[in-house]
Amino acid sequence: MADNKSKGKLINNQVFRFVLSAGAGFLVDVCAFYLFYHNLLTQHTYHIFGLTVRNYTVSLALSFFMGVVVNFLITRYMVFNESKSAPRKQFFRFVTVAFIGFFANLSVVKILIQACSFNPTVARISAALSLFFASFFIHKVFSFSLSLKRNHANSEHPKPGN
Repeated sequence: MADNKSKGKLINNQVFRFVLSAGAGFLVDVCAFYLFYHNLLTQHTYHIFGLTVRNYTVSLALSFFMGVVVNFLITRYMVFNESKSAPRKQFFRFVTVAFIGFFANLSVVKILIQACSFNPTVARISAALSLFFASFFIHKVFSFSLSLKRNHANSEHPKPGN
């Protein structure tokens, strides 16, 4: 019985649900990155809009977008479902944060690959993990317009359907 009660508390914990949501998006991101980098984008560089872009940059852009969509959907419906903001507004804000996060990730990935000789997939995983915690707070406050203070009564006994 006590074990079920602790599982219930864990599932009701917003940070834990965010970890699951981000984890699902991250899994989609890393798997897609691996597939793009190693199997689908076989050239070392690509010419896009007059720019020469490396394989890992194109792979990161595509995989990151896929992960963001998965992460947004799970986060919206399972983590910050009490948000009263319009879904379109939430998505725009979420993508804006993700866009900034993309360049933060790209910077970390580039440093790890070029300066530290990391394997690109390991660099991608390391970059994502290094930026995870900031993401929770930014999305809670900005993307979903929720206070950092939790209503303790609502966090322990969520309303049905939320």
